[in-house]
Amino acid sequence: MTAEVHGILLLDKPLGLSSAAAVARAKRLFAAAKAGHTGSLDPLAEGMLPICFGEATKFAAGLLAADKSYEVTARLGERTASADRESPVIERRALPDWSEADLEAAIAAFPRDYQQVPPMHSAIKQAGRPLYEYARAGETRERAARRIEIHELRLLGYQAPDLRFSVRCSKGAYIRVLAEDIAATLDTIAHLCALRRTGVAPFVDQPLRGFEALESLDLGERRRTLLPVDAALQSVPRLELSATVVAALRQGRAVELAQDASGVVRMYSEDMGFFGLGEIREGGRLAPLRLIAAAANRA
Repeated sequence: MTAEVHGILLLDKPLGLSSAAAVARAKRLFAAAKAGHTGSLDPLAEGMLPICFGEATKFAAGLLAADKSYEVTARLGERTASADRESPVIERRALPDWSEADLEAAIAAFPRDYQQVPPMHSAIKQAGRPLYEYARAGETRERAARRIEIHELRLLGYQAPDLRFSVRCSKGAYIRVLAEDIAATLDTIAHLCALRRTGVAPFVDQPLRGFEALESLDLGERRRTLLPVDAALQSVPRLELSATVVAALRQGRAVELAQDASGVVRMYSEDMGFFGLGEIREGGRLAPLRLIAAAANRA
């Protein structure tokens, strides 16, 4: 029997499990009627996978567009067709005897704003088919480069042939392509051999819940591990509203506010707590954007 469960789980996704399979397993564990992830992790990657339950799914788009942080291990001197361990090595090169200072310099010099060409082994569609279908058929298609922002890039260590680095980057970045591109600046090749996602803004360096730990809890304890529905919205300005204003907004009506502020706001009331997002428009009129069910903060 499922129930209306609301909140956000910061799952520590294990290796070998797809994001869709992780969501399905979490739904069963929480006996939840509705859940979805906020940006997939490949089966060969592990780490933070925020899963939104119930009314929290209304705000998942913000997490999809958020910056992501990773710890990466790239094997230099070896190339695979998929740029990761999913396919066999198809090329090898001898490696120079780099010092850590050489690699520090390469990391420091790598552009923080660059055009990244998506890999053929990706779900991007052309002519209605994902690129990985063409790749599996031995075809290569032209791909338009995408602007990627690298906010932080730091060397973690090097034990030949494995280069370890951390990165915080904008949405849409392919980390296996980044590993190949960093290797290219060293005049070599590479493929991804380990990837752990450590953060999805605004969730950085926060405790993660693994399936084994969750399974050791009873259902009530499990549900109490969830973050509140508004946990991903803390950077949005907060606005406290009266019961009269809340009633009007919940009927879909805009209301006049005695303030000059503008833009998107988190809306709260004394009775309900958080009840959704609104937008203060020209003239100080507050309009509802996305509201949650009245019971969501009490589930």
